[in-house]
Amino acid sequence: MTELRVDRDGIARIEPVIRPQIRRTPVVETAGRDFGIDAGAITLKLEQLQHAGSFKTRGAFANLLTRDVPAAGVAAASGGNHGAAVAHAAAALGLPARIFVPSISSPAKIERIRRTGAELVVGGDRYADALAACDVWVAATGALSVHAFDQAETMLGQGTLALELEGQAPDLDTVLVGVGGGGLIGGIAAWYAGRIKVVGVEPEASPTLHRAFAAGRPVDAETGGIAADSLAPKRIGELVFPVLRQHGTAAVLVTDDAIREAQRALWQGLRIVAEPGGSAAFAALLSGGYRPAPGERVGVVVSGGNTTAVDFDR
Repeated sequence: MTELRVDRDGIARIEPVIRPQIRRTPVVETAGRDFGIDAGAITLKLEQLQHAGSFKTRGAFANLLTRDVPAAGVAAASGGNHGAAVAHAAAALGLPARIFVPSISSPAKIERIRRTGAELVVGGDRYADALAACDVWVAATGALSVHAFDQAETMLGQGTLALELEGQAPDLDTVLVGVGGGGLIGGIAAWYAGRIKVVGVEPEASPTLHRAFAAGRPVDAETGGIAADSLAPKRIGELVFPVLRQHGTAAVLVTDDAIREAQRALWQGLRIVAEPGGSAAFAALLSGGYRPAPGERVGVVVSGGNTTAVDFDR
């Protein structure tokens, strides 16, 4: 079998395959001064409006539409968003799915998975625990494992976000994107291929990419913080890391307080609801973790939106 290459050509080929199943999410342009930021125009890519609430749906359909799915169906381990995406994609395609999430997964994500009709298994404290349980199930049943980030099909699917964004905002100099296992930033870096700056933003409590850059390879990192249900695997992906190094991506850290403030600012300033992991990239701008140069045109990926942060019952 020919090994898939995670590059512009691969992303361009996968995009029409998944296009009928995904949304072309909008962008909104805002001024840095609206948030007290020393920056000009900021372009927000509103991927929390994607099916299942995050960019993960792109990678989920890329897997299910290009790989052979056995009678046992599909299985996925997730902090929540990937599980919701695979469950959504499986339901849309009429396939059985079993989703494994840890106990830290938010109630909003658990409820979203349950609404799809997928079988849900909640156990363990972290993503790594859910992944171990999923691996046991796959070995026993022959189900198709859909990895949350460290799989070529997953990265190619996530890369379609960048293909879409370049068409919507062709003059960007920089894109800021939250990092957990790295599937999204890997896909984005592969699409832009060094033509613009791609900067990963991760919580101080879960510095997977920073640890990998320091060691020169993926290594274990802490797995805590407010965004632990979306940005806290043990380490950056083994397939992801070479793509990031090849294209010269950078990384910055943000605090949990900065992420909380970014959530509030997005809601108060633009009425955008984003979960902690979906707000991390914007937190880098708001907190000064990333400071644009004069005239630098910055894009920010906002994803996902599976949160109960806004209470509509009052």
